[in-house]
Order: sequence, then C-alpha cells, then structure tokens
Amino acid sequence: MRPIPSVLIVGVGSGLGTSLARVFKAAGYRLALAARHPQRLASLAQELDASAWACDASDPQQVDALFEQFDRTFGAAPDVVIYNPSARVRGAITEVDPHAVAQALDVCAFGGFLVAQQAARRMLARRKGALLFTGASASVKGYAQSAAFAMGKFALRGLAQSLARELAPQGIHVAHVVIDGAIRSADRPATPDAPDALLDPEAIARSYLQLVEQPRNAWTWELELRPWVERF
Repeated sequence: MRPIPSVLIVGVGSGLGTSLARVFKAAGYRLALAARHPQRLASLAQELDASAWACDASDPQQVDALFEQFDRTFGAAPDVVIYNPSARVRGAITEVDPHAVAQALDVCAFGGFLVAQQAARRMLARRKGALLFTGASASVKGYAQSAAFAMGKFALRGLAQSLARELAPQGIHVAHVVIDGAIRSADRPATPDAPDALLDPEAIARSYLQLVEQPRNAWTWELELRPWVERF
C-alpha cells in the first residue's frame, strides 16, 4: 500500500497559505501548518484535519523544534516543504528603519535557509522530496522605496537556485515561484471592470501542486505566475 504523502507549509495565513493547504489536502496529502500565531489557523486546521503549530521561521531553535514535532507526529520526513513567509518594509533609503529592514531580511531569506536546511537533512536520507519557495515580483525587480523587500526576495531566489543545483542531483526537487502581481483576497477583491487583474490564490496553489507532481526528468526550478494583463 502506497504511504500517504505529507506536506509542511511554513507561513500560513488567510491568503495563499490557506489555498495551498486546501489544494494539497484535496490531492490526498496529510497537512502540517506553521505560523507565528497558529491559533488563527484553528478553524482551517479543523476543516482540513491538519496539525497547526507555532513557529517563527527566523528563529533557528523554533525551526528545529518545528521539524522535530513533525518527525514525532508523522513518523517520517515531509514529502513536500513549502516556504511561504514574507515581510515588507517600505520607505526611502534615507529614512527606513534599519532594525525593521534586518527583521524583513530574517523572515524573507534567513528563515528560508533555516527551513531548507532542516528539510534537506531529512529528505537527503531518502533521496526524495520537494522544497518550494514563494517569491515575488521583487525577486527579480527592485522597486523604489522597497529595498528591504527586494534584498530579502533576491536572497531567497539565490538560495533556491543554489539548492536546486546542489540537491537536484540527489533526488530533491527545489523550485522557486515568482508571484508577479497582486493576489486576490477578501481584503483585495476582483472588480467587475478588471476581473483578471489579480492572481487567483487557488490557481497559484494548483501550480505548486503541478511542480511537485513533475517527473524528475523534466523538473522546473523556477516558475513565474502572473495575470495575463500584468505588465512584464
């Protein structure tokens, strides 16, 4: 009997993280959801029969504890790990708070490294698994007054590219997803005059699942997703 696959989604909120959880659950995955405030995930966890745990992804001890908890609960390494946290700091370079910038870099990039390190240690033992990172327009384009976000997302993309080259030959599929555009949400609904102007979070999540299901002789290391009306 084929074992039921598992996915650990780090950085689950009410947007893309929730859609990822629902899409992977519908595909037959067991779910573990991690967020700084897991109590906000209580109804989602109940709906999807998922575990919901606290984790500040920028804290090495909390990331270690998260994976140890996964090991105890699921009895095996995760088949898929998705790194989804993000932190934005806007402001002119002469005015932006250096402490806030450092925190944003920790969340966007350093946390990705910590999660990837723990995931890789477990996946390499089986020489299989998938590790996905959520990027943004800022992963490839730096915008005015958004240096901190660009720094963090550029770094995350570099991490993913390096890991793809290191881990793919050892059976681990690493992919970086550039979300090039705004995502539709309850706070940002589509408008009748521009119904396709926003990315559909469920459609994004299905693209993540498609990445995981790719055969290893045709892996994608980077995928860009944008509405057809979005400018390049």
